[in-house]
Amino acid sequence: MDKFQKEALQVSKEIVVKFIEIQRVSPSNFATVFPAVYNVVLGVLQNSSPSEEEND
Repeated sequence: MDKFQKEALQVSKEIVVKFIEIQRVSPSNFATVFPAVYNVVLGVLQNSSPSEEEND
């Protein structure tokens, strides 16, 4: 598992937990929602370039 995958996993977990807390996601549909969130987060991390982060 590379750096982006680990980071995406952690961020996705936090997002989905917050969605569960505010009752937008239930534990019963976690298996459907989590992979979608993970794929979006991973895509964003992989598409971000280091030059964008340095300019912030």
